[in-house]
Parts: sequence; structure tokens; C-alpha cells
Amino acid sequence: MGTGTHQPLTSQRCEACRRDSPRVTADEVSALKPQIPGWELLERDGVDRLEREYKFRDFASALAFTNRIGELAEGEGHHPRVVTEWGKVGVAWWTHKIRGLHRNDFIMAAKTDEIADQLYP
Repeated sequence: MGTGTHQPLTSQRCEACRRDSPRVTADEVSALKPQIPGWELLERDGVDRLEREYKFRDFASALAFTNRIGELAEGEGHHPRVVTEWGKVGVAWWTHKIRGLHRNDFIMAAKTDEIADQLYP
């Protein structure tokens, strides 16, 4: 793995991806997944994704979280699927260009958890 391998995921930045960028290997998933324990690794439409649902006390809280995820995504140039409902937000990260998971997705999942912890400890 590249630079920053031993830094916490939340202190790393996304790197630009191309269509020929490598997907994470099974060994990389084994090393990265413990750093984002609340996330599930799922396959949807033949594409591996990281998914998690967050619970909130009301719609306003869910919307505030959604907006922060949007700010993060714009800042990193990497965008998730976000579904906002009353009392919950579903988030999915994967790399569209490679139709699978890249290290960036694990970084963004960790940063999403960090936002949730900051907003609603």
C-alpha cells in the first residue's frame, strides 16, 4: 500500500482515481475494515460497496449530518450515495470509475464516522 499506510484513515486524503486504478485486495480489506467497524461490505449490482446506516433523533439532525457529508465529499472530490429519511441516514461509498472499492472508500467511511461522532457524540 502507498504512503500514509500507518496513519489513521481520518488523517489521510483521497487520491485521484482513474479507470485503471487498482481495487483493494482481500489483504487490504482485512487490514482496513477493522478501522471502520460499523460498516458493512456488501455487493450491489455486481459492485462491492461499504454501507452504513446512522440513527438520529429527528429529521433536522439527519439533514445536518447529510449536509456535512456533502461538504466532505465536495472537499475530497469523492461522492457517496446518501439516503436521508426521518431519523436515519444511509451512506454507501464505492469508487464509480473502478466499479468497486478503493482505499479512498475506507478513508471516506472513517471520515463519515468522525463527522457523526463530532455532531452527535
